[in-house]
Amino acid sequence: MREKVSIPQKLLLTVDEAAEYSNIGQQRIRELFHEPDCDFLLRKGTVTLIKRTKFEQYLMKKEVL
Repeated sequence: MREKVSIPQKLLLTVDEAAEYSNIGQQRIRELFHEPDCDFLLRKGTVTLIKRTKFEQYLMKKEVL
C-alpha cells in the first residue's frame, strides 16, 4: 500500500488538488491557463498538471485573481 503524499509535498498537482490547496475554484484555475504569464502547466497528452512551486510563485505575483 502506497503512503499518501500531502499536497504541499507534491511536485505536480491536479486541478482539483490545486483548487483545494489555493482555495481558488477549479474553473478559475482553468481560466488562468490562458493568461500570457502562465508558466505553471505541464501537459501530458490530455492530462494537465500544475507545477506546484511555479503555481505558488504565480499567485504571489498577482494582485487580483
